[in-house]
Amino acid sequence: MRTLFENSKQMPLAEKLRPQTLDDFIGQEHILGKDKILRRIIDSDRIIPMIFWGPPGSGKTTLAKIIANKTKSDFEFFSAVTSGIADVRKIIDQAKNELKISGKRTILFVDEIHRFNKSQQDAFLPSVEHGTIILIGATTENPSFEVNAPLLSRARVFHFRELTIDEIEILISRSIKKINQNPKSYFPFIPTNSKITITKEAVQLIIKKSEGDARDAYNAIELAIVSSGVSQKIVIDRKLAEEAIQQKFIRYDKEADGHYDAISALHKSLRSSDVDAALHYLARMLEAGEDPLYIIRRLIRFSAEDIGIADPNALILAVSCQQAVHFVGMPESNDIIAELVIYLAKAPKSRAVDSAYAKAKDDILNNRLDPIPLEIRNAPTKLMKDFGFGKGYQAYTKKSRLPKNLIGKKYWQNKTLPK
Repeated sequence: MRTLFENSKQMPLAEKLRPQTLDDFIGQEHILGKDKILRRIIDSDRIIPMIFWGPPGSGKTTLAKIIANKTKSDFEFFSAVTSGIADVRKIIDQAKNELKISGKRTILFVDEIHRFNKSQQDAFLPSVEHGTIILIGATTENPSFEVNAPLLSRARVFHFRELTIDEIEILISRSIKKINQNPKSYFPFIPTNSKITITKEAVQLIIKKSEGDARDAYNAIELAIVSSGVSQKIVIDRKLAEEAIQQKFIRYDKEADGHYDAISALHKSLRSSDVDAALHYLARMLEAGEDPLYIIRRLIRFSAEDIGIADPNALILAVSCQQAVHFVGMPESNDIIAELVIYLAKAPKSRAVDSAYAKAKDDILNNRLDPIPLEIRNAPTKLMKDFGFGKGYQAYTKKSRLPKNLIGKKYWQNKTLPK
């Protein structure tokens, strides 16, 4: 079994405290709870190729190792960041020999599988198809976009969620208890009989700052203990926890799911006229470094799509906001964008414009296009007038100008949505 760290002294606390059994595993009850599908797969020892998709610190690597232990399979850790196709072939050859000689299966755990491009991912296909390896890929990115279709069709995707507040609290409590059982095995520099305690305030701070990431919580505890110095009594209080966890890191990848999830949440909050939620998602994006002009482009679209004629000033204000932000720049423009967001959230909503255009577009794409009526065609020459172009045209009339086969068609219905 290949491990991440050859020397146990080099292991971070998160690795040393990694659960070894399903009973010790925290979180993911929606797939690992009693009678849930992944639990049944593991208990029946019928491991299939899988993709673990979820945020950092949610237990993807830990669960893969537990599966290998429980099924008595060889476990090969493979990083798509630091390794290449040659390494894949080497592991596959070893897996073939192991399967042939001892009948022992090999679980190939591919961390950050999305870092392999789709053609590189093809290298796994024959071995997965023939059962030479059991592939478990881990990714923080949406497999629908980052894992190629043939590999995805052969694997079952399991979605991991951030750990809950209660789960992180259990994790912290257990970690302190384990460390106190044998402190020197975790921290060789402290006395054997050292006692570590953590205050409720420190626990709550770590829970809040780690945002469902077990590794972040472990790292905060480790740094707090290390920075406390050599002592027989170490107390992790709020001040020490603040120093250990430092500034909160906002997880937000401008080219990945977080980016699209946040802008979607902003858009839907505006539709619901939820001012507070809209401001929350705006701040979430801006403080994470999102391009403000990207946000405004979406807000301009929202002004036409979801407000439209119900308040035409919304579009004017949105375009003015774009000009102001371009002129002032960040971070001074945060209030400018916030003002627009508040206005759009409170404005009356109507999708009449969007709906009307969608109906017109549908006819263009799916119905026969009758000729444009002669009377409303352009007639710049005598020849065209002789052929009847523009003949009988009256500027102000209620007569339908639609093509003959669409006369009577109604696209526009001006309705304001209820708040």
